[in-house]
Amino acid sequence: MIKLNQNMNRIIILFLILAILYFSLHYFYPQKPKTIKLYWFIPDGMRADPELFNIYKWAEEGKLPNIKKLMENGAYGFSIPDFPSHTPTNFASLLTGSHPSVHGIADGPMHVEGYPLEKPSVKGFSSTAKKVPPAWVIFENIGKKVVLLSVPGSTPPELKKGITIRGRWGGWGADVHALIFEPENRLNIRKQLGRAIRLFFLGPELTRYVKVYPAENWSNVPETFSPAIEAELEGYGSKIYIYISDSTDDNKVNYDRVTFALNKSSPLVTLKQGEWSEWLPIKLKWKEVSYDSYFKVKVIKLWENGDFRIRVFYNNLNEYIAQPSYVAKEIIENVGPMTDFADNWPPQLIYEPEDKQTFLEEANMTFNWHRKAADFIIKTYSPDVFIQDIYTPNQMLESRWWHGYIDKNSRVYSPEKESEAWNDLLWMYKKLDAIIGEMLKNADENTIIVLSSDHGVCPLHRIVKLNNLFAKKGWLKFKIDENTGEPIIDWNNTKVIYLKMAHIYVNPNGLGGKWKRASGPEYEKLREEVINTLYSIEDENGIKPVLKAVKWEDAPKVFNLPTDRIGDIVIEANPGYFWSEEVDENLTIFANPLTTGYKQTINATENKCMWTPFIIAGPGVKKNYRIEKPISHIDQLPTILYLMGIDIPNYMQGKVLNEIVEK
Repeated sequence: MIKLNQNMNRIIILFLILAILYFSLHYFYPQKPKTIKLYWFIPDGMRADPELFNIYKWAEEGKLPNIKKLMENGAYGFSIPDFPSHTPTNFASLLTGSHPSVHGIADGPMHVEGYPLEKPSVKGFSSTAKKVPPAWVIFENIGKKVVLLSVPGSTPPELKKGITIRGRWGGWGADVHALIFEPENRLNIRKQLGRAIRLFFLGPELTRYVKVYPAENWSNVPETFSPAIEAELEGYGSKIYIYISDSTDDNKVNYDRVTFALNKSSPLVTLKQGEWSEWLPIKLKWKEVSYDSYFKVKVIKLWENGDFRIRVFYNNLNEYIAQPSYVAKEIIENVGPMTDFADNWPPQLIYEPEDKQTFLEEANMTFNWHRKAADFIIKTYSPDVFIQDIYTPNQMLESRWWHGYIDKNSRVYSPEKESEAWNDLLWMYKKLDAIIGEMLKNADENTIIVLSSDHGVCPLHRIVKLNNLFAKKGWLKFKIDENTGEPIIDWNNTKVIYLKMAHIYVNPNGLGGKWKRASGPEYEKLREEVINTLYSIEDENGIKPVLKAVKWEDAPKVFNLPTDRIGDIVIEANPGYFWSEEVDENLTIFANPLTTGYKQTINATENKCMWTPFIIAGPGVKKNYRIEKPISHIDQLPTILYLMGIDIPNYMQGKVLNEIVEK
């Protein structure tokens, strides 16, 4: 009995010693809190709404397994974008937690006093345009390692220690775009399109028309039974030579093959209509620098007479569009040359029936690349914060081939094509789901994963050429370039003009020279007349396209826009109507577009087609929690910061979504 008591005493003493040691260690040497990581996927134009694009229903049906897993482990609902409901504004709203009145991105192309209106003076996609710091600056300032992939508004790079990879259209680095080439004898089409073949209607040509000659000085090329013809496809300081031949010995001219080469003695590949090449090496030029890159080509269409429509897709990643530069080489070697997104803006793959398949093939390449890149980046660079965007969903929903066939009010709708269109769209959402799967696979219990988007996409029915309306009224003066079909505006004699995406500029004395906002009785009289004219126009069905025409001084209250980067009048569209800057000699006001989806200048609160997903899962978030009411985009970042234990800056207007936080 005495021995048993002694053993018990020893156990009690040992327990007390261990307890003292445990509490001493935790009191004098407290453990560091676990670092919360963030993987934030923001696909551009990923529409999600409770009626037509109910991705949560699709997930519950097993069609989107990774989204379903996020839902089960987090909170989910719908989010409403800011006006004018397009990419630059809403990436800024998402990533600053504030409205445009605070972050300053009122549009993509913006104009400020003291600069001519002929070209934008502030670029909404540039990091320098924001008036307040974005999320990645906040994260880096507290010591987190950040990686940004294809995020609009992230370039020129603001990260000093993190990694920035090709932020879209920020005016930084060797940014190359896919090109389409056609022969000069199809220039009549180019004249009809005017500025629609240029990047954002103002930049470099995206479809180019080239001279065709009888083929000379070629060797090692296929036999041809019609006289071979050739052309030079020039882009980014490099020439690709093409040799068009006829393989059929039938006494007819029916060209059916295109051979591609960087020099005429060493052909690289021969393709028929519908075929892609593999990636091929090429040397490109940016400014005064030449660098090694890759390209791949597709013969979209080859007419029997030798006319062609050829796609050249250049590797989107290089050392001059990544910071630090070495990550470009590492990613290309491990993931492959970059295919960032399908088509361009304005879209080019909408004019021939064969363009649809080309778009789908490009889309597949882009989704696969982004999925592999997400896995590689997380594993290789171990970021605390990884933010990724892909532009392909927007491109697909805005293109010609899909939205119109699921919209029963569309002029091109047919029940026969509806099922095929939905199959394609669900395929696209599954590809997005696969990218989320890479984030889930690489996440641990201390990782917050967020899925959101900048805006949805609504059906497009009519284009409204406002500048033709103003020309009819005598307020706008222009002529058409005979060679290109592009307009030449007489700014000095133009009193009223519409400029993207939501702005009308008014000055009774003309809009030439450096723009300064007008004032006085004549200005107010003309501005009232313009507003009344806008409200009066209607199409042949009696539908009025202008829902609101708001004076600049009222825009902060009505649209949450800053007054220093907007026009004299800001306009909101009736859903289904899209404003166009373009003019023509016929001065037509309404036109039927080839594309069938859009998002600009729509009231996103009242139109669910503009809504986007918001899913957040990770530490501190309720599981399988449905957010009943749609949130605002500006609420997302403050909520993320709160969950990560980071102070919320005073300039953020969004609120923390306390309903989703575990108590």
